[in-house]
Amino acid sequence: MSMTGAMSSAIAGLKTHMQALNVVGNNIANVNTYGYKAQRITFKESMYNTLSSGSAGTNTMGSTNPQQIGYGCTVGTIDLDMTSGDLSATGRDLDCAIKGDGFFLVGQKGLNINSADAVKGLTLTRVGDFDFRDGYLVDGQGNVVYGFLTSAVDPAVGGAAGTTIGGTSTALVPIHLPMRDATTNSAVYVGVNGQGENVEPAANAVNGYINYTNLSIDSNGKIVCTNDDTGEEVVVGYIALGSVENPSGVLHTDGPYYTAGAAAGSITVSTPNSAVTGYLNNGKIMAGAVPDPNTMLLAKSGTRLMTSFLEGSGTDLATEFSNMIVYQRGYQANTRIVTVTDTMLEELVNMKR
Repeated sequence: MSMTGAMSSAIAGLKTHMQALNVVGNNIANVNTYGYKAQRITFKESMYNTLSSGSAGTNTMGSTNPQQIGYGCTVGTIDLDMTSGDLSATGRDLDCAIKGDGFFLVGQKGLNINSADAVKGLTLTRVGDFDFRDGYLVDGQGNVVYGFLTSAVDPAVGGAAGTTIGGTSTALVPIHLPMRDATTNSAVYVGVNGQGENVEPAANAVNGYINYTNLSIDSNGKIVCTNDDTGEEVVVGYIALGSVENPSGVLHTDGPYYTAGAAAGSITVSTPNSAVTGYLNNGKIMAGAVPDPNTMLLAKSGTRLMTSFLEGSGTDLATEFSNMIVYQRGYQANTRIVTVTDTMLEELVNMKR
């Protein structure tokens, strides 16, 4: 290995320590970002040049060890610390923080979530800054929140939409307010057809979404409000949670959002404190029927929601400042290898003078 090998090792070290400082900088930048999960970087040795592979001992000679010279270091892993962060009080009734494992499930309207693979098409987030807009429960970026709606009849029976509350449908759908009866202004809930799927009320029977007051979410994810026209209490539905086998394996996409890729493992759906039970597959499993192989039984969960709170950042400033000093000194040490190697090469060039 020539002196330029030392230079190459130092350059590899400089690049790796720069990546480490990038990780630290990102963690510190997000010290006040709700739901942020801190990253941790690890180093690994880079490739080796084998000068001698070593040999076994003989009757007359002992064994010899391999001789190898390394070419610096590189990034080993950049991990997410998915530990639950501290809670920050917000005073808003619709803000929710997850106390335990799991994610809120958000996405676009109208997705057909009828299998485990389809659930993976939803986006995961730990930031529950929710609000009702245009009748739908959405997060701060306008993504609709998925969960389970109050149905007009028991999902095991099936029937058209109506005003009689019979239960909570196990169809995983975007959460929205009940419709308003065109004549009485009372809440009209979704129906459940013969296959157990949600059925929206007929357009001529309703007059938009209900007018509401006193909207709140409890620790079970149950959304309750008052029908402003009739004074009746309305249970809108329940917020769903998704959990993965390897939370640190989720893929960070944009802002507070993640996707459950191959590294995250399988995903399970539940509600806080197991408030809703039954088979997922948008209600296609009826009472007494044999479950389809693609269906999912809603998981049991002891996770609960903390309302009027948001999860704070996972950045620990003391740890980040300590790491910053270590990486800075490591970077500085690698620059010394570059300058010393440069001096030695200069002496080599000047030998002929």
